Amino acid sequence: MTSNTNQVILNIRFKVKLSKKEIFRNSLYSLVEVMSKKSTFINDIISDDIEKPDDLVIHEIWQGTKDSWLQEELPKPYRKKHEEILGDLLEDRIVSYLTPKGEWGSNLTNVSRKFKNGFIVN
Repeated sequence: MTSNTNQVILNIRFKVKLSKKEIFRNSLYSLVEVMSKKSTFINDIISDDIEKPDDLVIHEIWQGTKDSWLQEELPKPYRKKHEEILGDLLEDRIVSYLTPKGEWGSNLTNVSRKFKNGFIVN
């Protein structure tokens, strides 16, 4: 992990068209394979929604900020092919940009984990 403390988490819910989930999943996995080799990429988790079986949720952690991700990562050429087929596969896509503030169980983010008397210590 780099020394830059800025990180952005993308939480994306994909509402997939009926009977298109596996086609979309294969395209998404291919995209993540390429993304995972980028220097600012940290982690990616792709999940099925138990309550909404046609939905996929992706949780990505990137080094940088929302603005740097939008300027540097979003326009990459390898994303173009994936984006071109989304109209045929998705009903909707909901994107949330998050800043990590606490983490337990792993060390993927740069948030403080030092506590004294129940408070974060810098």
